[in-house]
Amino acid sequence: MDDACSLVDAYRRGDTTPREQVEASLAAIEASSLNCFSFVDADRALAEADRADVSLPFGGVPVGIKELESVEGWPATEASLVFRYRKATTTGDSLRRLLGQGGAVPVGLTTASEFGGLNVSVTKLNGVTHNPWQPGRTAGGSSGGSAAAVAGGLVPFATGGDGGGSIRIPAGYTGLLGMKGTYGRIGRGPVVYHRPGTVVLGCLARSVRDVARHYDVCAGTTLRDPWSLPSPGGWEAGLGGCDLAGLRIAVVPALGGVTLEPGVEDHLRERAAALVEATGMVPVEVDVELPNLTAHWAIGNLSTLLADLGNRWPGCAGELTDEIAAGLVIAQTLYNLNTAAVAESLRAEANEVMARAFEQADLVIAATNPGPAFPATSTMSRGSDDPLGRAMAHPVAKAAFRGLMGAVRVAVGAVPKLPDFLLTQATARIPDLVEMGALTIISNVYGNPAVSIPAGEIGGLPIGMQVLARHHADALLLDVALAAEREMGWPKVAPGVAVGGGLRERLVQS
Repeated sequence: MDDACSLVDAYRRGDTTPREQVEASLAAIEASSLNCFSFVDADRALAEADRADVSLPFGGVPVGIKELESVEGWPATEASLVFRYRKATTTGDSLRRLLGQGGAVPVGLTTASEFGGLNVSVTKLNGVTHNPWQPGRTAGGSSGGSAAAVAGGLVPFATGGDGGGSIRIPAGYTGLLGMKGTYGRIGRGPVVYHRPGTVVLGCLARSVRDVARHYDVCAGTTLRDPWSLPSPGGWEAGLGGCDLAGLRIAVVPALGGVTLEPGVEDHLRERAAALVEATGMVPVEVDVELPNLTAHWAIGNLSTLLADLGNRWPGCAGELTDEIAAGLVIAQTLYNLNTAAVAESLRAEANEVMARAFEQADLVIAATNPGPAFPATSTMSRGSDDPLGRAMAHPVAKAAFRGLMGAVRVAVGAVPKLPDFLLTQATARIPDLVEMGALTIISNVYGNPAVSIPAGEIGGLPIGMQVLARHHADALLLDVALAAEREMGWPKVAPGVAVGGGLRERLVQS
């Protein structure tokens, strides 16, 4: 089947059954070497398939659940060795909607980066997840397992979360649709940290209507998430209802000053021009000069991780991904009241830049990622060198790194503004440290909706066209994506993965 919605239609026509499709999905997961599932519950999936109500929106559809989300009785590892034996005691609020009133059948947990901290598909717990377009290439992160599972034809759709690009980045790398709604669009739970105030739940999907139907089922307020928004409903029924003609659209490929790889900007501008021609939108020139706030944003966010780890840190450092462990040490060393003040100033400045941009344009188009998928084993964007990983990978280097951080902590006591100086220097000297997700982070910080739309290929690998809109304009973005789907289209799965005959036909990567 092309997408989850068409699978439901097939159920209702009697062309196939939930059990047949769940069995096929389980068989495909077993046969695949993408390494995109960290846990599979075949007994539960088959039992729920047998009692599935196909009148429900996703009735009987097999779905993958991102392993950072909570399903009662299933592992609650957060993709980390630290919590490898922990089990979830409750199911997340949005998942209860998806599995309950939505009727979806959960087959297992999809791999993620550790605690969602990196946009790669590598952890100590699960190893390397591969991109179904080309094994050996990354599926991105942190929702990389969900993206690989959907693009690889293992499940029709899967859940994701986006705190800095974690839905859009893997969607761009795997040729899927990835929607980050307005902040609060889908209520979170069971545990809801406010900081960093950027995390949005969603899904990785093959079609616009799958995303809209997911909104119909899951969007809305929850008692555990005081920042969640009411849902107007009618997301799928309202598709195509926005008049796109005359809307002002600004094309800013390298949003945030990111250096794009060769060919990306030209390709993106061609796709944007085709979309403009098809819809009657009006191109406008807008200057979007954003401050580089990624480093301050990243180290401030680690306070939530410390709360999660509790008294296990720093004793658990050896079990953490090297980059996460190093990041925690750096954050504890450099984050102080002055750093927080600078971060808030940068955030206010970024908000003002985005507000001025949306005064001049209704939509902004940018690249989703700097280029196509980089090597799967890399823990840094573009497969580049990883100084943080090196600093924590060997005992001697690790000791030297900790000694340096200790000296810096002493110096910070005398010079409170030293951390900001060091962060600025790191930004200038090691740009890859702060360009991971720099194209996507701004919409998390500002809180506006943004969608990654499949935009063709470079060198046989997909790239994404990211479209940004004002707060609460989620329906407009879905209609822009719908126009692109209708006018230009995209493969529903990676080349070689058969979907026309249903989930029974699979590509098994060797």
